[in-house]
Amino acid sequence: MKKEIWNQNTNKRPLIIAGPCSAETREQVMATAEAISQSGVAYFRAGIWKPRTRPGSFEGVGSAGLEWLKEVKTTYGIKTCTEVANVKHVYEALKAGIDMLWIGARTTTNPFAVQEMAEALSGVDIPILVKNPINPDLGLWIGAIERFMLKGTTRIGAIHRGFSQYGEQKYRNEPQWDIPIELQRLNPDLPLICDPSHIAGNRALLAEVSQKAMDLNFDGLMIETHTTPDEAWSDAAQQLTPTDLDMLLAELIIREVDPQEVSMESLSILRNEIDSFDEQLLDILRNRMKTVEKIGEFKKNNDMTILQNSRWSSLLERNLQMAQKYDLDEAMVNSILKAVHQGSINLQERVIGGK
Repeated sequence: MKKEIWNQNTNKRPLIIAGPCSAETREQVMATAEAISQSGVAYFRAGIWKPRTRPGSFEGVGSAGLEWLKEVKTTYGIKTCTEVANVKHVYEALKAGIDMLWIGARTTTNPFAVQEMAEALSGVDIPILVKNPINPDLGLWIGAIERFMLKGTTRIGAIHRGFSQYGEQKYRNEPQWDIPIELQRLNPDLPLICDPSHIAGNRALLAEVSQKAMDLNFDGLMIETHTTPDEAWSDAAQQLTPTDLDMLLAELIIREVDPQEVSMESLSILRNEIDSFDEQLLDILRNRMKTVEKIGEFKKNNDMTILQNSRWSSLLERNLQMAQKYDLDEAMVNSILKAVHQGSINLQERVIGGK
């Protein structure tokens, strides 16, 4: 079972990974470790090498910080983990006895770097976690994971930290929950950890994102924790104090029901209803596309362009108003309508092109 890989002592969700974004000083690392040592944290995390967007910002203390992590493990008995971005980092972390490594989002985008690290870790029996790439590319994420698996890494997992976006939004990195959900569907035995700190970018949103991850059956959380987060040398706004970490974990609702222990009859009835509705939706889509095909033939015979902006704008506006009337999630309906519209355009292109 995948949970046994990460938490052999309790086998319970969530596996908690916590610690500062960056190891800044020995005193800061040890103080944070002491403060969270009784919080049920399975792994103490700290960034030793920090890949920053622009030069001149704090890029980590480097290898010296590995000695502090060794001291954390010796003093408080907490396993340790850190991010590695190249083979040199891997060798130094292994030499220091680091218990788990993760591949950062920027590194995941580079298949050459991932392959080199996968080869360096071949035969090494420690957990390796792979963060999603900065852009929403599920294939690239899975490919990075597969590179480690093909080199013999058996304790492999994924970290969802959200995806980069342009402009000011609610979250620092858009969660796009459908992508890790699809990752789970394709790889049901793959442990999946949520990094609410990097998704939220704001400590006020950490509880919300953490609960969402638990409701989606994630296996664990990686939460940045600092004794004085406002004074942190990196990512100050998204770090919690150890006290706030305890509060967040205490308030988490972990919904785990063994189907063998409850009657599934009522749920089965509701699922059958869902299956019926899905069939109806597909039948409606099938009939809609038949009409779209006829429209394509008409446009072809009358030399009309495929896209009629005024018609599309009117259709979208009308249906979004109906969604509001029916109390449906506007973002969901908007996404569905745009996908159906794009499918209609693709079909008309094939009709006009004679395919």
